[in-house]
Amino acid sequence: MTQTTLITGASSGIGLELAKVFARNHYNLILVARSEDKLYDLQRELSQQHNIEVVVCAYDLTDKAAPTQLYAQLQQQNLTVDVLVNNAGYGDYGDFICSDWEKIQGMILLNILALTHLTRLFLPAMCDRGSGKVLNVSSTAAFQPGPMMAVYFATKAYVLSFSEAIAAETEAQGITVTTLCPGPTQSSFISTANMDKMALASSVSADKIPTAAEVAQFGYDALSKGKVVAVYGLANQLLTFSTRLMPRGLLRKSVKQFLAAE
Repeated sequence: MTQTTLITGASSGIGLELAKVFARNHYNLILVARSEDKLYDLQRELSQQHNIEVVVCAYDLTDKAAPTQLYAQLQQQNLTVDVLVNNAGYGDYGDFICSDWEKIQGMILLNILALTHLTRLFLPAMCDRGSGKVLNVSSTAAFQPGPMMAVYFATKAYVLSFSEAIAAETEAQGITVTTLCPGPTQSSFISTANMDKMALASSVSADKIPTAAEVAQFGYDALSKGKVVAVYGLANQLLTFSTRLMPRGLLRKSVKQFLAAE
């Protein structure tokens, strides 16, 4: 029987590429994002190419009511979610005291609240069935504080901690929870987060940064293997390991320098 994967933030970047990977592996899809037109374009493409069912759900997950509304819609349509992919999220670059509160609040609502709520809504049925998978997209940002991106780094630290905890809670019930932790990736994230203001952004060529497709395939493979934490790339793996050994004061200074503006 064909299984169904729900993917948030499916209209672009890693989310879009994850949709393509799951489609190639013959999963039916539930695509969630604000961009309804983009979702319908993707629906036509994937359903025709792979002969799968693709359901479009246009929701703004920064709306506190959206997860409940999405869940109710799928219940009414008798759709079962076998794999939940919480990918939607965004960042913001700059001094916290100068940040736009509406953008910061939306980041917390999307990166933390929506992810947690959707997991709470769909995980119980997986436990009852004794099968199911969750993929939560975090970041290498989760492993250290992030001066100049303080709230974003903090939200991703939450995703990592939360995901590891529920992985331990549900392991005996046949559930796997995987946290995907990519580093910088070729996508619209950098421009959306205003990270082009960073000095580092102008000094790193795009061909040295992995594509969203590469990260998505890595995430799918890690999920399939039941890995709990999956850090993309050897350099990122070494970096995240080194943060455990570095004194916190030095770590803060190093990240601040790394994220410095031009």
